[in-house]
Amino acid sequence: MPDFRLKVFHSVATHLSFTNAAAELFITQPAVTKNIQELEKELDIRLFERKANKIILTPAGHILRSYTHQIIGIYKQIDFDFSILKKKFSGNLQLGASTTIGQYVLPPVLAKFYQRFPQIKLSLLNDNTEKIEAALLDQRIELGMVEGRTKNKELKYIPFIKDELVPVVHTSQKLAYRSEIELSELQNIPLVFRERGSGSLEVIEHELALHKIQLSDLKIAMYLGSTESIKSFLANSNCLGFISIAAVSREIANGEFKIIDIPQLDIRRTFSFVHLHGKSDGLADTFINFAMQHYNQK
Repeated sequence: MPDFRLKVFHSVATHLSFTNAAAELFITQPAVTKNIQELEKELDIRLFERKANKIILTPAGHILRSYTHQIIGIYKQIDFDFSILKKKFSGNLQLGASTTIGQYVLPPVLAKFYQRFPQIKLSLLNDNTEKIEAALLDQRIELGMVEGRTKNKELKYIPFIKDELVPVVHTSQKLAYRSEIELSELQNIPLVFRERGSGSLEVIEHELALHKIQLSDLKIAMYLGSTESIKSFLANSNCLGFISIAAVSREIANGEFKIIDIPQLDIRRTFSFVHLHGKSDGLADTFINFAMQHYNQK
């Protein structure tokens, strides 16, 4: 990018934190402050305001943030397109993906990536988030895709796409006559969750904790190791499960499963790329850029 100050501004505007921006850009906090001050002086307008211990965007800051997002996207696209012209891509890329991503999000990306770069040999480790992060730390894989909330300080996370976990029942079961339940009723309904160490369970636990509900307060029928096993279990039992909308949208459309609305719960999460701190290698960057393009996340 021609003007590094715009990249600094975008990072601060995204995190609303000079400290987090410095960590992301691998520069000092005074350097972040200096770049922002120079940019404000050149534009002759304030971009941030301080309120208590927080910083917020001014109206001008909001405008500039929308433009810098577009600018950064354009430069990433240029880098990606030029890299294709300049390089002959070949080699091996060891990927890891948490279970939901590996089963429902990644397959179309892998298929199109293979068509575009047949010389690159891909291998995929599919496991829960905890084990994918452990594989990165052990350097058994080069790039991971995970879905939990907890962030390991030894790893760098790059947001990819949004997801939602929805409460569902099989339409053959008695619970399917309900369209909505109150959060207070959840403690009396048999539930099925993913196993410990999964990003799905971690996100659900966090959301329930906001309502002062612990897993020990619930009537948990089963912990299962995959989304497909949860769907099969629900088809044969009068239980409720929480499943990624990406994993169950087709069955909902076909009338096999039904979402039971719980108005107080909104369980959303972000799927992220993750790699060891420091610059990821060229093949990993190529895959990240390609996947971003596929899901229009540039």
